[in-house]
Amino acid sequence: MLMNTKKIEDLDARLFVATTGIRVLKALTWPQESESVFLEQWHKGNPVLPTFKPPVKDLSANIYTLEKIAHECQQDEPIEKFLAETAQSYANAGKMLMHVGTPDFTRYSEKIYGRPDHIYKLQGLSAVDAAKSFLQTTDSLLGNYHVPETTTDIPAEKFAEWMKTEVNEFFDQDVVEVKLDARLTSKAIAGASRIRIRSNAQFSQLDKDQLLYHEAFVHTATMLNGKKQTNLKSLSLGAPRTTRTQEGIAVVSELITNAMDITRLRRIALRVLAVKQALDGADFIDLFKFFLEAGQSEEESVRSAQRIFRGGDVKNGVVFTKDGVYLQGLLEVHTFMRIAIRDNRPELINNLFAGRLTLTDTLRLAPLFESGWLRQPVYVPIWAADLRRLSAMMAYSAFISNIRLDKVYLNRFVEMEDEITQG
Repeated sequence: MLMNTKKIEDLDARLFVATTGIRVLKALTWPQESESVFLEQWHKGNPVLPTFKPPVKDLSANIYTLEKIAHECQQDEPIEKFLAETAQSYANAGKMLMHVGTPDFTRYSEKIYGRPDHIYKLQGLSAVDAAKSFLQTTDSLLGNYHVPETTTDIPAEKFAEWMKTEVNEFFDQDVVEVKLDARLTSKAIAGASRIRIRSNAQFSQLDKDQLLYHEAFVHTATMLNGKKQTNLKSLSLGAPRTTRTQEGIAVVSELITNAMDITRLRRIALRVLAVKQALDGADFIDLFKFFLEAGQSEEESVRSAQRIFRGGDVKNGVVFTKDGVYLQGLLEVHTFMRIAIRDNRPELINNLFAGRLTLTDTLRLAPLFESGWLRQPVYVPIWAADLRRLSAMMAYSAFISNIRLDKVYLNRFVEMEDEITQG
C-alpha cells in the first residue's frame, strides 16, 4: 500500500497535540453536592430542577487546528482518512463543549454519539426498540424469588485493592493505577494509566467482573495498545467517534464472560429510553421519576438523570446523548463479530483491541495490520484472544437467532418428547 509516511507522521503528531484540552466527560462533571441538594428538596415534597452550568472553555484554537488537519488529509488513503475523521470528531466535541446549555450542544452530541431512535435500515429497528424488548422480557423476572437480588456490600477501598491485584497481573508490561474518586457519577472510569473508582459507592461480586472486563480489559487495554503503535500514535486517543464501538466491545465482553446481570442490562436499556424521553422534552425531574419507578434507588436515579443532562441545562431538550451508545454499540459489535466469524475474518476481532478504533477503521486498516505497519495488540482479554471458543459462541449465536420464540411455549417440550418417544 502506497502512502506518504512523512505526511502521516506530521499529521499524526499535530493531531495528538491539537486534542489537548478537549476532555468531554471531565468538562461535564456535575458538582459533587448537587445530588444531596436535589434529594433534600425531593424529601420535602418540593423537588426543584437543579442548575448545572459547566464552565465554557475557549477551544476555538483547537477546533481551527483540528479542522485544518482534517482538510489536509486525503480521503482516499485509509490512514489519512482515519486521521481526518478523528480530527473532525474532536473538533465536533470542542464545538459541543463551547455550546453547553444550548440546542447546539445536543446537535453536536448527536453528530458524535448519534440518537437512540436511529433506525438501522437493513434491520428496521433502533436501540429504542431493543431497549423496550429487553425491558419487556425482564419485567416479569423482577421480584421473582428465583432471581435473587444483588447484594452490594463491598466497600470502595476493598474493591479498589482487589481491582489493583487483577490489573497488575493482566497489564504485565505497564503500570496502571487504581484510584478512589468521590466525584464520579459512574462506579468506575478507565484511562490508559489510571482506573478511577467512586469512593462513596458500594460494590457487589457481580461488579467485580463487570468493571474488570468492561473498564480495565477493554477501555484501558485498547488505550495502552494504542500507545504502543509507533507509526500511528493517534490510535491511543479516546476519540469521541470511537465511543460507540468501545462501549459496544465492553458490553459484549460483559455478556460473553457472564458478568452481565439483569439489573445491569435493564440499567443500560433504561438509559436509552431516558435519552429518547429527554430529546422529546422530558426534564430532570421527569427522568428522576422514570428511573425511580423503574426500580432504581433515589441516589442512582439522580445520578442516572445527571448523566443525561450533562449538557448545561436540565430541560428544553438539551441532552448529552452518549448513554444511547451502549446498546447501539452492543448491537453493532456483536453483529460485526458474528459476520467476521462467518466470513472467515477472525483477525478483525483481534484488531479491534489494537487501539481506539471504530468498526469501519478495523476494516479499512486491515491491510496495515497484515503488513505489520500497525502492531498487533499486546493486551487482549481471554474471551477475545481464544478465537476457538469465540468462534463456537458466535456460530451458535448466529444459528439460535433463527429460532422464533413466538412459536414455542413451555408445554411444547412435553409434547415434543411424546412425539419423539411415541413416533
